Amino acid sequence: MKPVVFTKLSLMMLLEYFIWGAWYVTMGTYMSEFLHSSGVQIGAAYSALAIATMISPFFVGMVADRFFAAQRIMGVLHVLGAVLLYMATQITDNTTFYWLIVIYSLMYMPTIALSNSIAFQQMTDPGKQFPWIRVFGTLGWIVAGFMIGELGIEKTPHTFEMAAIASLSLGVISFLLPHTPPKGKSEETKAASVIGTEALVLFKDKAYLIFFIAAILVCIPLSFYYGFANLFLNEVGMENAAGKMILGQMSEAIFILAIPFLFNNIGVKNMLMLGMAAWVLRYVCFAFGNADVNLWMLYGGIVLHGICYDFFFVTGYMYTEKKAGEKIKNAAQGLFTFATYGVGMFIGTWFSGFATDHYTIEGVHQWKEIWFVPTYIAIGVMIYFVFFFKEQKQIKAA
Repeated sequence: MKPVVFTKLSLMMLLEYFIWGAWYVTMGTYMSEFLHSSGVQIGAAYSALAIATMISPFFVGMVADRFFAAQRIMGVLHVLGAVLLYMATQITDNTTFYWLIVIYSLMYMPTIALSNSIAFQQMTDPGKQFPWIRVFGTLGWIVAGFMIGELGIEKTPHTFEMAAIASLSLGVISFLLPHTPPKGKSEETKAASVIGTEALVLFKDKAYLIFFIAAILVCIPLSFYYGFANLFLNEVGMENAAGKMILGQMSEAIFILAIPFLFNNIGVKNMLMLGMAAWVLRYVCFAFGNADVNLWMLYGGIVLHGICYDFFFVTGYMYTEKKAGEKIKNAAQGLFTFATYGVGMFIGTWFSGFATDHYTIEGVHQWKEIWFVPTYIAIGVMIYFVFFFKEQKQIKAA
């Protein structure tokens, strides 16, 4: 790959995830401060990305990939997205804000697949080259959190404005990216294949079915973190909470390096168990942490993000690929994403909102009780997994 192409793709990935990290992490805090939103309203706004995750494969697989050059459609989506992100700062009504975030999410989520498609098209050895490109996405998320903290804009509309500027920039830059032509009308794409229904054959394997159900359920605790962690950390008095939360992405980048080694040495079940145990420990830390003597527990809950995410979801993608085999691995990954970041997160975001409202008394969040909810759910999923998941050390395709 030529250095100029590598630079363009790296910048693309950095901005792609900078945009997401700039508004997503602090949206719950913004909604609470400026829209006086309830837990349900915050959860509903976070469900927008889950809705988009379920819909975007149809757009990418049946429209964008077949009729438009990937870099051009990505450019248009990001320019329109910039307008919507700015509009979000002008809205004072929760219902209008929700629908705007839904529309924006439908614009943004397809660009994840499009950016991957543009990158893969330029690679001679994706297995070796893609991680070096994709790591700039994690860096982009980290930079967004760092800038929010340094600029002191965590509780202001400027987070959305910063995301809008980045989105407009990437929109313009997208037209300068390497040309990625459409696949053409002649290539037939069925709606069922877009979300990976060919991979439903994997459910004949009991071990994978047990894992698949656990993966959907564990998205409920995940939703509590994404939707309410920043609001919680601000309310308990942690300074520069968004800046501190980038420690979670840093730990994610570090732990992901250990995944291949551990996957082959301790087995998939132990890896997944470590991930679920980390969820339990994280929320115990949040339940008993504070900005005083137990500040270390708040930091612990943040840093555990690397194990929580990598040891369950990254391991889950690897496990899915091994079970699927070469023939249906792409369909299997699509189905896993649809079920977790789509169905699982949709359920989780709404449930977390209702649970948060249930433990809010006269406008005051009872955070210990709130964090006990995902703790108990994670414990329940872990017990279910221990007793029912049986997998051989050497994983064979289903």
